[in-house]
Amino acid sequence: MTVKTNLMIAAASSLLLATGATAQTTAPAAQRTGAPTTAAPAAAAPGATTAAPQAAGAPAASTAAASTAAATTTIAAALPTLPNRATLTKLVTAAKLQTTLAGPGPYTLFAPSDEAFTRLPAGALDTLLKPESVPTLATIIKYHVVAGALTSEQLKAQITAGGGKATLTTLAGQPLIASLEANGNIALTDTAGIKSFVDTADIKETNGVVHLTNGMSVPKLG
Repeated sequence: MTVKTNLMIAAASSLLLATGATAQTTAPAAQRTGAPTTAAPAAAAPGATTAAPQAAGAPAASTAAASTAAATTTIAAALPTLPNRATLTKLVTAAKLQTTLAGPGPYTLFAPSDEAFTRLPAGALDTLLKPESVPTLATIIKYHVVAGALTSEQLKAQITAGGGKATLTTLAGQPLIASLEANGNIALTDTAGIKSFVDTADIKETNGVVHLTNGMSVPKLG
């Protein structure tokens, strides 16, 4: 790992910590479950029977169940199809982790949005994409992956059993702390004490589950 890479990563971590990562520390109004959708739900077809509108923050159990039945591909193959995850897809490829996320697993992936990576200092993302940065990038991506397929309900059960917190051991070998906000959103606190939030949960694939988050998590680097 080059000196420049070290400096850029240190700057990235410092920036996230110093700014409080505004979007990362704001819980979404409602946490969705199942396959991601656009902001407004599609209108029902004429004559179709629909359930009552979902209250803000309430999990859509039926959507999650439908997602389970529809799982036909791996996490690696599904990544390019997920909305606003193009940057993560590119980073997974650069870190040479496609094979891992296409493997039997199972895995739980906390997938940061494209916007989350824009908080890095100018040039930091380009540095991470360089061949010499592969070990550092792999650590960052692995910090978003946990062995085992953990649904939102299982995560909440672990949080409750842990007295309000659950320590998740990531593939990077470093802990990620899961907790619950007052509105029921799952929060993830990284090694720097910065929070990101799950805004769409339980996207189930053949080798695990993906939870979309509104921020990236930063492991200890160096």
